[in-house]
Amino acid sequence: MARPKMLKLPEVLEEIEISRAAFYRMRARGQAPTLQKLPNGQLRVSRADLDDWWARCEQRASAA
Repeated sequence: MARPKMLKLPEVLEEIEISRAAFYRMRARGQAPTLQKLPNGQLRVSRADLDDWWARCEQRASAA
């Protein structure tokens, strides 16, 4: 089984076009993609989690 694609936090921030501070504010409100902390302290977001997050954002936008 192939490992899921894991994105570094700067890659995620670039894709969603927000600052690190804005990302952490969203995370505190429970509105950000799920972060996974590696044993070396680095942060990653799975491609699948980010894609699911995008889909939820689109659903909320279309419902508004």
